Amino acid sequence: MNQKKDRIEEIIRNGYQLDFEKVFNKAFENYKKIALYAGLMIFVFTVILMTIAASITISLLGLAALSQESMKELSLNLESLSGLNLIIYVGASVLFSSLTSPLTAGLIKMAYCADRDEEFHVSTVFSYYTPKYFSQIFTATFLILLVSNGVSMLLNYSGVILVGPMISVAVSFFTMLTIPLIIFSDLTAVDAIQYSFSIVLKQPLILLALIIVAIIGAMVGFIGCCIGVFFTIPFVYSMYYAMYSEIIGFDHEEEL
Repeated sequence: MNQKKDRIEEIIRNGYQLDFEKVFNKAFENYKKIALYAGLMIFVFTVILMTIAASITISLLGLAALSQESMKELSLNLESLSGLNLIIYVGASVLFSSLTSPLTAGLIKMAYCADRDEEFHVSTVFSYYTPKYFSQIFTATFLILLVSNGVSMLLNYSGVILVGPMISVAVSFFTMLTIPLIIFSDLTAVDAIQYSFSIVLKQPLILLALIIVAIIGAMVGFIGCCIGVFFTIPFVYSMYYAMYSEIIGFDHEEEL
């Protein structure tokens, strides 16, 4: 067992203290350093994805498919999906999210660099598309989304409509440290998920308060001009980093 895993095991056994103000201040200070760069990256990536999606839609269905009426009809069709079609749609969404999840890791790494006043570049965002990390990040995201969406679908079919989304939110909350644990503690996907659950369970209220504040902060970007949300979303990733840093920390050798 490596030293990082030993430290996590000790934290789970003995618990930990977390100062809301300290974590928030660290997250906010790092956010100010990465907001513009990370926001531009998220904006550009979103535009590229929308362009690709529009191009595919036009090539398959024609230009009329992008009209307002067609988009409304598509939305209604998606809401009415059931059976095999719903499974295919959800499966495709899970696969896409899993393939892009290393970008989230890259944004968290950007906050790590900002905390140490290190330079970060475009390559930082894509730095975890490597064999060592990609398979673990992909697997962890795939498992989390598969379980949360699967349970939600089963409950919806059972007629329990409201419980499904609540379980999905709960799963997302308790696994929010999974990616930081993979990239900073070199854990496998399954270990990272298990440890994230255990760590969050030690201080659920303060962590919930921190993530709610981060989400509210991210939503501020919708005020006025909605494009601002691209530059407030990085606050959430900065918060993930700050949580990991204050709970688990880094070896002295790593900080040098």
